[in-house]
Amino acid sequence: MADETNDDIKAMSFEQALAALERIVDDLEKGDVPLDQSIRIYERGEALKAHCDRLLKAAEDKVEKIRLARDGRATGTEPLDGE
Repeated sequence: MADETNDDIKAMSFEQALAALERIVDDLEKGDVPLDQSIRIYERGEALKAHCDRLLKAAEDKVEKIRLARDGRATGTEPLDGE
């Protein structure tokens, strides 16, 4: 059920997903949302968080550290974690 209502999340950018997640947190913190709606938006929030985590991991995998020679010249790149 939750997957049907969250299909749009896959197409969201990190910024869009984070903004949607922030709105959900704000709504839940207000405490004036009916219980059944709270459950639905909480589930959507979980899906948004997972999407943000995937996007961040993908971005981290692309980050590279620049290797420098003793004289300061760039000699290449390597993974940031050294993996």
